[in-house]
Amino acid sequence: MSSLILDDFTDLIERPDGGVRRDAEERRERQDVHPGALGRLDDLAEWLSAAQSEVPVKPIERPRAVLFAGDHGVAELGVSARAAGGAADLVRAVLAGESPAAVLARRLDVPVRVVDMALDCAEDALPAEVAGHRVRRGSGRIDIEDALTQEEAEQAVRAGIALADEEADAGTDLVVLGDVSVGGTTPAATLIAALCGTDASVVTGRGGAPIDDLAWMRKCAAVRDSLRRARPVLGDQMQLLAAVGGADLAAMTGFLLQCAVRRTPVILDGVVSAAAALVAQRVAFRAPDWWLAGHDSGEPAQAKALDRMALEPLLTHGVKVGEGVGALLAVPLVRAAAALSAEMPAAEPSPAEPSEPSTAREDGE
Repeated sequence: MSSLILDDFTDLIERPDGGVRRDAEERRERQDVHPGALGRLDDLAEWLSAAQSEVPVKPIERPRAVLFAGDHGVAELGVSARAAGGAADLVRAVLAGESPAAVLARRLDVPVRVVDMALDCAEDALPAEVAGHRVRRGSGRIDIEDALTQEEAEQAVRAGIALADEEADAGTDLVVLGDVSVGGTTPAATLIAALCGTDASVVTGRGGAPIDDLAWMRKCAAVRDSLRRARPVLGDQMQLLAAVGGADLAAMTGFLLQCAVRRTPVILDGVVSAAAALVAQRVAFRAPDWWLAGHDSGEPAQAKALDRMALEPLLTHGVKVGEGVGALLAVPLVRAAAALSAEMPAAEPSPAEPSEPSTAREDGE
């Protein structure tokens, strides 16, 4: 049995400040632009104000994209359009500033942090700041074996917790959470199907680099076989992550839980971050109040997970590339909501009506 008790997060996580949110709503009603005219931007600003415990809301000044990287053994089955063990090349493209995520992050002035949790390459093939939290070289093939040992699963969750603390201590005020993986959508679909009680065919999508029909059938079979291994351990989220998750998914779960503890808002990217979020929700039901769904990637498992967590995607652009790209696209929207809320003038609140003077006579008058 793991010495890390995930259930403790239930008591550690509080919801964003409801009183502050009501104050933000009241302030919004005193602005010249009619409430509701800005659509969802009003809701975003009020959510952010509650998360910050500030009225008016503060601008987003220190966002950070955190990308968890890993290879998954199930990719050996041909369930991905990318070669098994090829995630290190994707990481190198991010570090070189050449990937879509790197280009967007540079333009949006969002620093990117890549964390190697289980890449299938030598540790010295990547900078020390990337490989410093690695748990193992590649996660196991989840259709026939565990992705991780119990000890590795706990190590990965603890790494995610430590990284969330580092970001909070550094003053990060908005996290963009994504993954850089090969084969990652298969364990993500398995986790979501297991937690939602859904069949494999309902959650199996075609991934970031779309696969053909034969590959989709192989992927569907892999999710089906993995689900048989997941169901017996549904009651223990650490065992579930070890059985059919992976080091990157386990780390993301710990990261999301600790971000909620540290009151750090997070924008989720695609199906992999949604799967980790769903596991985290099972651990602590208040945790999703600290997250936004950046976009709808079109993956059926992501839609299932977001619906279960009552999170509505901010954008629907059909972005499937992963690596935090869809969530990065939502950053300007969140920044715009904060700016409009804080910088549009608000009338002074109406003074309270004076109370009527008492007409009662004192005894003896």
